[in-house]
Amino acid sequence: MLVFLFRLLSYLPLPALHSLGAAAGRLVYLASPSYRQRLRENIARAGYLQHLPAAIAASGKGMFELPFIWCASPKRVLRTARIENWDLVQAALDGGRGVIFLTPHLGCFEIAAQTVAARASLTVLYRPPRKSALKPLVEGARARQNLILAPTNLSGVRVLLKALKNGQAIGLLPDQVPQHGEGVWADFFGKPAYTMTLSAKLHAISGAPIILSYAERLSWGRGYVIRFVAFEETLGDTPQQQARAINIAMEKLIARCPSQYIWSYNRYKTPRGVEPAPAAAEDASGDRA
Repeated sequence: MLVFLFRLLSYLPLPALHSLGAAAGRLVYLASPSYRQRLRENIARAGYLQHLPAAIAASGKGMFELPFIWCASPKRVLRTARIENWDLVQAALDGGRGVIFLTPHLGCFEIAAQTVAARASLTVLYRPPRKSALKPLVEGARARQNLILAPTNLSGVRVLLKALKNGQAIGLLPDQVPQHGEGVWADFFGKPAYTMTLSAKLHAISGAPIILSYAERLSWGRGYVIRFVAFEETLGDTPQQQARAINIAMEKLIARCPSQYIWSYNRYKTPRGVEPAPAAAEDASGDRA
């Protein structure tokens, strides 16, 4: 049923889907206190509270554009995307060590992967959805030509390393909360967030350059601009330094279009089995006193 609904919605023009999504985003914001609180807290912490109305609408657009991005024909989807700075990517690919794309939950990150895959082989780290009913839809939509899915386990890491060894590109969501043992605590907009260490490890092993990417959603359903930005931070020697450097890069990227970041994402949660962040642990001990 869900697959049928997505395919049906995919026939709608993108401006219509974004209009419906903006309205739905406002409705969900009003109807869900927990969603509203998290979104407001996260965007205020980052200093972008003035972008709240646009962020509420953008969150709905991000949901309603998925049927189009996932189920419309690749040719139709790619017509909505315009690329900037591809020469940066091509130069890195020509170096023969592959490319590590870091793409946060900013704008339409789904179309960014499809756009790259239309020009070069891309392997992306993929966490299967918790609901089994969504698995055929998500995997079928994402696994397109030149777009390879690598699971979030040891075998998936081997797939990523193999792609880099072959001089190909890989993609990661650096602001996705990793599982136990796969991250460290590092500040993100002034609060500790459990942050993945995989991208820095892959860079150290392969020597592949890191490139930031995001797809800015244009107004009135006019499509997307996929932008590539050089990673300019110093990673440092320790996992904590490396995670913080990547979070700084993400903060700078989000500043380019802050209303399009998914502020409702539970970025600061403590994964099961992970010790709480140092600041959180101190606060808890103080409360018990």
